[in-house]
Amino acid sequence: MAKQATPRYSPPMAARPPLVALKDIHLQDGQRPLFSGVDLAVEPRSRAALVGRNGAGKSTLMKVVMGYIEADSGDRAVQAGTRFAYVPQEPVITGETLLDYASSGAAETWTAESWLTTFGLNPEKSTQGLSGGEIRRAALAKAFAEEPEVLLLDEPTNHLDILAIELLEEELVAARFAVLVVSHDRAFLNRVTNTVHWLEGRKVRTLSKGFAEFDDWAAKVLEEEAVALEKLTKTIERETETFYRSITARRTRNEGRARNLAALRAERAEKMKDVPRDLYMGVDSGAISGKLVADIKGVSKSFGERTIFKNLTTRIIRGDRLAIVGPNGAGKTTLVKVLLGELEPDEGTVRMGANLEPLYLDQSREGLKSDMTLWDALTPGGGDSIIVRGHPKHVAAYAKDFLFSEAQLRQPISTLSGGERNRLLLARALAKSANLLVLDEPTNDLDIDTLDKLQELLDGYDGTLILVSHDRDFVDRLATSTIAMNGRGDIVETPGGWQDFVRQNPGFIQPPKPHDAPPAARRVEKAEPSDRAAPKKSTKLSYKDARRLEEIEKLLETLPAEIAKQDALMADPDLYSKNPAAFDKAMKAADKARAELEAIELEWLELEEKKAALG
Repeated sequence: MAKQATPRYSPPMAARPPLVALKDIHLQDGQRPLFSGVDLAVEPRSRAALVGRNGAGKSTLMKVVMGYIEADSGDRAVQAGTRFAYVPQEPVITGETLLDYASSGAAETWTAESWLTTFGLNPEKSTQGLSGGEIRRAALAKAFAEEPEVLLLDEPTNHLDILAIELLEEELVAARFAVLVVSHDRAFLNRVTNTVHWLEGRKVRTLSKGFAEFDDWAAKVLEEEAVALEKLTKTIERETETFYRSITARRTRNEGRARNLAALRAERAEKMKDVPRDLYMGVDSGAISGKLVADIKGVSKSFGERTIFKNLTTRIIRGDRLAIVGPNGAGKTTLVKVLLGELEPDEGTVRMGANLEPLYLDQSREGLKSDMTLWDALTPGGGDSIIVRGHPKHVAAYAKDFLFSEAQLRQPISTLSGGERNRLLLARALAKSANLLVLDEPTNDLDIDTLDKLQELLDGYDGTLILVSHDRDFVDRLATSTIAMNGRGDIVETPGGWQDFVRQNPGFIQPPKPHDAPPAARRVEKAEPSDRAAPKKSTKLSYKDARRLEEIEKLLETLPAEIAKQDALMADPDLYSKNPAAFDKAMKAADKARAELEAIELEWLELEEKKAALG
C-alpha cells in the first residue's frame, strides 16, 4: 500500500497592498487645519465613497491622493507604475473636437472614440458650446479611455440625467480598476460602493461595507464620541473641584494636578472644534393659496419641428409634491415654464389658481458672480441685514444658520466649494415666503447631511412643490406624483416617486430600439370582441351639472378679482384710521370671497373628475 503524502502547509494569502496609501496626513488651509492625521488606503478593485460635509476638504483630499497637492506632513505611498485618472467637479474640455480632448492624455484614439460613443457623444462634435451633461460625459469618457488602475471621480452625477447615471453605475460595477468617488447621490452610492471613507473632524474613518450601511454606522460612531466627550467634561469638572480644594498650606497648588487639568481642558477644546455645527433651514409658505394651483388641459408644446410634449392633462392641487424627470434636453424646464404660465402652450389651456406666490430656484446659479462676496450675495441692496420671511436678521447670524463662518462673509464666492455655492442659493431663496416652490436640480453638489435637512424641510412644507431632479432617492422621498418626459414628445404622470414610475412604465425613458412600436401603440390593448353588447353608458354630464360647471367657471374668474379689489382697499394705510367701518367692510368682503372661492374650487374639482370619468 502506497504511503499517503503529507499535505504541505499553505500559509494564508496576504492581503494585496494598496495601490495608494496616505498615512498621518496634515494640511493647513490658511489659518484653518484641514486634515489632522488622515489615513486612507485605496485597495485594488475597491469601489470606495469619500463622504463628508461641504467644505470639509473632500476635493482637496482627492488631489492629495492624486499627488496634485503636497501635504504639510505625512506620507503618500504609491505602487510603482500605478496609473491614475481624475474627473474633477468642474471639468475643462479642450481641443477642437471631443475626440481630440478624450485622446489628449494616455488613451489610444480608438479607445477614446469607443468610450465617447458609449457615453452617447459624437467624437467629431466641437468642444464649444457643450451643455453641462455633455461636459461631464466627455470627461468620464476620457477617464475610462485612459484605462487607469485608480479612477477618482468628484461629484460625477452632477448634470447627468438618469439614463447617464445608470450607465455610469453599470460601467463602474463591471470595472476592474479601483474607484474613489465623492458623491451626494444616495441611490448611486448604494449601488456602486463597497467601502466608505468618512471625512469628519479633520480625520478619516473607514467602513469596510457599502454606503447602504453608512447611516447606521455613522450614527453609532457619533453617539460613542458624544458619550466620550460627556465623560471627559465630567472628568474636568471633577478635577477642577479637587484642584481648588487641594491647597497645600493655603499657599501652593499641586503642580501635577494643574498640568493634568490644563491637558484635559485642551483635549476637550480640541474635540469641541470637531463637533459639527447644525444647519438651520426654514421655509415659510406665506399666504394660503387656493385649493387649485394649476389646471392643465390638453397642453402641447413644440419648437420648430421638435415636439417637446403633447396632450398633457393634469391638475396640481395645494400641497402636491410633483416631480418632473427625464433625460437632459427632454424639455423639463420648458414644461415648468408652461405650468407656471410663463410660456404659452401651442395647444390646450393652463389656468393658474388664486393667491399664488411662486418661488423659482433654477440650476444655473445666475446672480452669483465669482468676484462678489457672500455678504454682497445675501444683501444685494446693501446694509447689514436681510429680511428673512418677513423679519429682519443680521446677515452674519443668517449666514451662520447655513454653516457659513463670519470670516467667509468677506471672501469672494469663487473661494466657495460647489456645495457651499448651492447652499448660498438656498439661503437667498428660502429667505422669501412662497406657497409654490419650484426647485430645478436643487441637490447638485450638496453634501448628504444638507440633503437630508433639505428633504426634512420640504417634507414639512405646507405649500406646493414642483421638483425637477435626477436624484432618484430624493424624488422617492418627496414626490406624491411624477411626470416623466422621454425627449420624444411623450409624457406620462404616475402617482408616487421614481421607483413607482419605473414599475408602472418600464422602458418609457429608454431610447427606442429599432422596429419598436411607438409608446402609444404598446400601451393601448385591442379590445376583445364581445357576443353581448354592453349597456350604453352616459358620456357627458347631466344638464344640471353642466349648468353648474359653467356658473362655477365664471365665478373662478370673478372672485379672484374681487379679492384683489378688497385687498387693495385694505392696503391703504390711512383707511383704518379715517374710516374703520369701510376697512371692516372690505376685510369681511375679502374673507367671504376667499371662503367662497375655496368652496367652489372643491366643487369644480368634483365636477371635473366626474366629467373625466364619463368621458
